[in-house]
Amino acid sequence: MSDTPPQSPAPDFDEMTRDIAEVPAVEVIVTVAVNLMSAAAVKLGLTEEGDAYKDLDEARKLVHALAGLLDASATEISSFHAAPLRDGLKSLQLAFREASVVPDEPGQGPGEKYTGPIYG
Repeated sequence: MSDTPPQSPAPDFDEMTRDIAEVPAVEVIVTVAVNLMSAAAVKLGLTEEGDAYKDLDEARKLVHALAGLLDASATEISSFHAAPLRDGLKSLQLAFREASVVPDEPGQGPGEKYTGPIYG
């Protein structure tokens, strides 16, 4: 018997490139937005694990990036896709405001540069 673990096959980058080429841009944007939302929720302590992964500094960055992405792509994705993402963003912004010991001034919270002030 060999002590060396079995080698996994090398990734087929040509196939991966073909796969991503077949995905519409709107789907890529929405997928990235959902990933940012999920990561922000974890960093805000909104998951089953609660405060185990809570990190408001990291959450701020993720919420801000999500707001920037949605602002930049607003004319590129339909309201069918944009509306629930905007709702999710607002929920994250409100959760951030509630989780902060010293809340930001209205208009100064994460992503509010793009969305306007969030009052909670």
